[in-house]
Amino acid sequence: MNLYFLMAALFVGMAVLVAVDTSLTSFQILPWFNGLRWLRIHVITLGAMTEVLFGLLPIAVAIRMRKPRPAFHWGTWLTLNLGLLTLLIGIPIVNQALILSGGTLILFATILLILQLQSMRSMGGHKSAEVKHESGGRKFYVMGLSYFLVGIIIGTGLWLGWSEWLRIQIPIEVHIHANNWGFMSLVFAGLLVDYYAVWAKRPLAWPGSITPIFWMMTLGALGLVLGPWVKSNWFSVPGVTLHLIATIWLLLNVIKPLLGDRAAWSKPGIWHLLTAYIWILAPVLVAPLIIFGVAGFPGAGIEQNAPQALIYGWVFQFGYAIIPFFFRRAFLPDQEAQLGGSWYSLVLVNLGGVFLWASIFFTEYQALLHGTAFTLWTLSIIPIAISLWRIVREGLIRLEKPRLPARLDAAASD
Repeated sequence: MNLYFLMAALFVGMAVLVAVDTSLTSFQILPWFNGLRWLRIHVITLGAMTEVLFGLLPIAVAIRMRKPRPAFHWGTWLTLNLGLLTLLIGIPIVNQALILSGGTLILFATILLILQLQSMRSMGGHKSAEVKHESGGRKFYVMGLSYFLVGIIIGTGLWLGWSEWLRIQIPIEVHIHANNWGFMSLVFAGLLVDYYAVWAKRPLAWPGSITPIFWMMTLGALGLVLGPWVKSNWFSVPGVTLHLIATIWLLLNVIKPLLGDRAAWSKPGIWHLLTAYIWILAPVLVAPLIIFGVAGFPGAGIEQNAPQALIYGWVFQFGYAIIPFFFRRAFLPDQEAQLGGSWYSLVLVNLGGVFLWASIFFTEYQALLHGTAFTLWTLSIIPIAISLWRIVREGLIRLEKPRLPARLDAAASD
């Protein structure tokens, strides 16, 4: 039983509640609570997705390297969840001591996970066999988690005034870029590299392109972190360009093998994986307009609101597909696992992104459009949350059933 996935299910339930809260706040039915804007985002990023990724990545690497299932590291799990719990208390009341404690605990948990993934390179066996069965996604995971360390340090420092002595010009952007363009982008790319053949029943279009994509994403994320850090377009522009090219190249790797296969396109899970990238490409495509300060373009509105579309439209939508898949593999291993999501969730989650972006440009209707976006996102999350709890419940019921001795079990099957 993977305890990370149990915690992820709890955070998905919380994501439904905070999305409802945001919708009601936008419609001015509830008051705006201090600190909850950041809590809403972190329930998904630090909560649901981080729990899933911490539980999944060591297993994913072991499977790809054909190694035994790695032991559950209680220290990592406890450190991560104590940190998350501390932040859940500290962020809404803006308590600096709790935020520092929570951020530090999550930082240590991430370091422990990186060390575990790094150690898996030499887990027994002959070196040539390891190279043959190396996880293509492992380098993406390790680098993504390394950017996560930067995001944790900067994010914690936002509440503690570290930006001045770190000489960070635009600290919020550095934090967002490290977590999104660094952590999430690289880890999601690694999952596509490792699991695409399982999800699509065929290999990527150009397997040899994986290494250049990795380095372009890594350097692109570095440019996007350094750009707002020193407030220089000499880093931001090359960073955006490299990241955009790498992301499109990765998507072409995914799409090309599916062309002409109607059966593949009839699955909403595949559509969730692909349409999720609309919401990361959108801010990347408009970034040059913001960077060069094009007159009449609502750069400030995009910088303030686009991260929410990024989180719900890209990060969480990607999770709509992969979280149910890995939950089924963890809790119902004797059943065939498929990507999650439905046509209902696909339409609503992307409509939510459309309404959120519309609220940026049509400021006179901003509250209405913003509230509608979160209402649609809430409605899209609910069936995903219900399906996860059903999987967990069925898995727990199976564990509670007494197992017959081998001889009696064989006799019963006869």
